[in-house]
Amino acid sequence: MIKTNDEIRYGVIGCGMMGQEHLRNIALLDGARVSAIFEPDDMMLRAARLLVPDAAVCPDVASLLARQDVDALLVASPNHLHVPQLREIAATRPLPLLMEKPLFTDPADVAEVKALGESYPAPIWVAMEYRYMPPIAKFLQEAHAATGGIKMLTIREHRFPFLPKVGNWNRFNRNTGGTLVEKCCHFFDLMRSVLQAEPVRVMASAGQAVNHRDEVYDGEASDIWDSGYVIVDFDNGSKAMLELCMFAEGSEYQEELSAVGPDGKIEALVPGPGRFWPSDLGAPPVPKVIVSPRAPRGPRVLDIPVDPNLLEAGDHNGATFYQHERFLASARGKVAPEVSLLDGQIAVQMGLAAQQSARTGQAVSLID
Repeated sequence: MIKTNDEIRYGVIGCGMMGQEHLRNIALLDGARVSAIFEPDDMMLRAARLLVPDAAVCPDVASLLARQDVDALLVASPNHLHVPQLREIAATRPLPLLMEKPLFTDPADVAEVKALGESYPAPIWVAMEYRYMPPIAKFLQEAHAATGGIKMLTIREHRFPFLPKVGNWNRFNRNTGGTLVEKCCHFFDLMRSVLQAEPVRVMASAGQAVNHRDEVYDGEASDIWDSGYVIVDFDNGSKAMLELCMFAEGSEYQEELSAVGPDGKIEALVPGPGRFWPSDLGAPPVPKVIVSPRAPRGPRVLDIPVDPNLLEAGDHNGATFYQHERFLASARGKVAPEVSLLDGQIAVQMGLAAQQSARTGQAVSLID
């Protein structure tokens, strides 16, 4: 049992690109440190050890779980390993757990994930960082008052292509669940969070337009998509659309959210990672929230600056740090997980439905 004010010692499973962002952000937290890590790739392990030189290096998940100096777990391994590792953790030592998205990649895993969640005795928090980006958090806070009740929600992400990962695992749908799961479950989670409603139908058109078309690994062509549109109908009558383009790194803003209702519109503008911003263009753009009432007309623009230390620690506009603050409160028993196992499950099911719709050209119902 973790006491309210005890230091929380993390065991981290997976220290690749995203895992290292977590390591940098945990280092900024009060009352937390990384005590043990597991990372099978030598290059990623060397990079991780530079960030947490005092952490024990474990040869496998089992040895990490056996350590008594681990109070909470972070899983940031490749997507297709999440369910096997969740299964092992649940059977061996079910500590408070922050599980990176997507929660699973195969629709056949739904029943097992549900069962594991029902019997798991500690908090499980699914890592949906985008909720915690400061401009999006402000958008979530003001959206319903600004719109008078959202009728239409649009999320646009215009960004850089998928980055190379260890063993090129992210180039294949069988490992990722597909782009509309791997990349976009964040946005489907946001749709539910913003609209406070449940999805009933998904329609999508997506594919490989520019990127990956000539990529071959060990004789196998990459089948990961780089662009698409997804439309979702919700049970309260609202509608949402996602526009994804992963060959648009020249954009000023990477994510743009827009919600519209009978009283007005609210937007959030989120820049991409500062490390990708061309230095000759000066300082990167500042995140913004824009509120545009129908009457009296006239937009109100709010700058939402992010602490430079948090920007330096990762690619998600400080969201990883704020997410860990809330997860620590959950691990200490102060709050329930804000992103539950069910939230993670539904976000993946929406992505899988979008993948299916884009493949078949048919709308997919999410109502049993």
